[in-house]
Amino acid sequence: MTRILSSINQNGERWLLLVFYVMLVLTMFVEVVRREVFAYSSIWGEEIVRYSFIYLAWVGAAAAVKERGHIRIDVLMQYVGPRAKAALYVFGDLVMFAVALVAFYWSFETVLVSAKFGSVTHGLRISQVWFLMAVPFGFGLVLLRLLQSFIRDYRDLRDGRPVYEGDKLFD
Repeated sequence: MTRILSSINQNGERWLLLVFYVMLVLTMFVEVVRREVFAYSSIWGEEIVRYSFIYLAWVGAAAAVKERGHIRIDVLMQYVGPRAKAALYVFGDLVMFAVALVAFYWSFETVLVSAKFGSVTHGLRISQVWFLMAVPFGFGLVLLRLLQSFIRDYRDLRDGRPVYEGDKLFD
């Protein structure tokens, strides 16, 4: 069981990103062929692509937080020592945690309102709650990854190691 949880912890976002990306690309391909070859398109295809992209974005945000690959200004990081660098990372994570907590609350409020009034999508005619849940789901993953980041940074500081800086996009 711990192997499964460890695998989900390591690759959960990657697998979700893969699923939503494949679903987006395949549906878009089918819809383009239907539109160009058969002169027919469906409204459900457009909705699947739209909602797959939304889930892709929010799960991708959590993956970026996990790898510390999110956008940040790190010019100062080159000029400060390891302790100050750790403090800046922790401060940035605390600010992000506060923002994510507020966003999680308000996005979940939107889901509850949609569930209360029973709104459905136009093409698929299924509850819009499933698609509105992308935002609180994404922020929930962000909060989880930030908590893991706090624990990782605390252990690094306690053991005298430099904090995890993540992968750099450009060097």
